[in-house]
Amino acid sequence: MSNLNAASQNPIEMLAVVALLRDLPEEGLLRGEAGTVVEHLSPTAVDVEFVDPDGRTRALVAVKTDDLLVLHLDPVPQVA
Repeated sequence: MSNLNAASQNPIEMLAVVALLRDLPEEGLLRGEAGTVVEHLSPTAVDVEFVDPDGRTRALVAVKTDDLLVLHLDPVPQVA
């Protein structure tokens, strides 16, 4: 399966900000850490980049989409 085909079936968009739903101790990552989707690997897996506060890559990890929560960073409407 090509990456283009996998990307068209994947529910998580490229460059989406996501949070881990479980620890990945082998990668030194904890539940709740946020990263960015940088590649669709299959309909059920993506590569996620996790960076440090200086913007340097800490980890680039293949993660099942079931282990991710898409974060919505849209502004919250102000209540008058």
